[in-house]
Amino acid sequence: MRQKQRLWAGLGSLLLVLTLVLAACGQQDSTTQPSNGEAAPDSNEADQAQPSADTIKIGAIFDLTGATADVGKPYSQGQTAFIEWKNEQGGLQGRPIELISQDYGYAVPRAEELYTQFVTQDGVVAFSGWGTGDTEALRGKISQDQIPFISGSFSAELNNPEETPYNFLVGTTYSDQLIIAQKWALADWQAKGSSDAPKFAYLVNDSPFGRSPLADGAAHAAANGVEAPLEVPSPRGATDLTPQLTQIRDYGANYIFLQNVSSPAALAMKNAKDLGYEVQFVCLNWCANELAITIGGDAAEGLVGAIPFAHKGAEGSETALNYAQEKSIDFGGAESLFVQGWWSMAILVEGIDRTLANGMELTGENIKTSLESLSGFETGGVTQPISFSATDHRGSKSLRLFQVQNGIWEPITDFMSAE
Repeated sequence: MRQKQRLWAGLGSLLLVLTLVLAACGQQDSTTQPSNGEAAPDSNEADQAQPSADTIKIGAIFDLTGATADVGKPYSQGQTAFIEWKNEQGGLQGRPIELISQDYGYAVPRAEELYTQFVTQDGVVAFSGWGTGDTEALRGKISQDQIPFISGSFSAELNNPEETPYNFLVGTTYSDQLIIAQKWALADWQAKGSSDAPKFAYLVNDSPFGRSPLADGAAHAAANGVEAPLEVPSPRGATDLTPQLTQIRDYGANYIFLQNVSSPAALAMKNAKDLGYEVQFVCLNWCANELAITIGGDAAEGLVGAIPFAHKGAEGSETALNYAQEKSIDFGGAESLFVQGWWSMAILVEGIDRTLANGMELTGENIKTSLESLSGFETGGVTQPISFSATDHRGSKSLRLFQVQNGIWEPITDFMSAE
């Protein structure tokens, strides 16, 4: 009997030892042991410090192979470079940024597919889009998902916070760009001593992007005694725009406003020169850049551009371009497009940064609120100071006009607005 008692007592002691050993092992596995031999942090302190290491994900789609790839690639390089630079500066409140991006080839269905993937699977908190067609197609999903969204599109259709509360326009709208350009053309025509009204023509990309500002431009023209401008689409992939320019010449246009990207705009200027057609070309944002000069050559001399994002010389431009030089980024000489991509992303990231700095949870609604609080946000002279509000998501309402003089863009006006 006593032997049995001693046996049970021994087994009980062995079980107690095993229990204590297992408990100790479990405790050791549940905490991270510092490699330097220091004591592990208190579990509450570790939990509080952990969010600072969480990656912040931003989605982006770029046109690297589609109809607007000539301007899409340097723009995308600017966006990517800004994220890299920002991470080197310490990220956002100590948290790194990850840019999740893909080429969508300027195809609306692919844009919708990638947007859904990045939002639902990758968990992005904000998004940088590209084209007018895809941005307008996505606006319902953007509002439903509450994803703060900027874009390469400056369509005025996106600036109604009651209908598109999560879309923000970082540049002057296409409608405002065209109206400002027409205001300049009217003053230029008057300065030439002409008593009759000038004639306007619109040579535009055959897409929602190209057609976006035309109704507003025509209304402005009519209000200033100019007959309805001639609207001529530029077919995608065209290698000769002589038929379109002949039509415009026969109409008698004195000013041709180009809502297109650089390559077709340069082609139009070359074809006009071959025709002996002397007319004033005026580019809106996406063809008013260095590529238009490079491709257009002598035919681009005298081209006027409505430019929301400044070319070389601004402090904010030099920040971006110096970084590109440091990292040997080859953007094909398209400085202004690289800078535009850089600062467009910078504005979106500022909304995220302010959300974190104010101690708010990183939700789409809170980022939207932070963006709407931007007032006079400085871009180092690349744009006028950016301001948003709950009722107005146009970040910039004015721009300067530049002209190609001796192969270089030179400013010819102060900042002008459409209002």
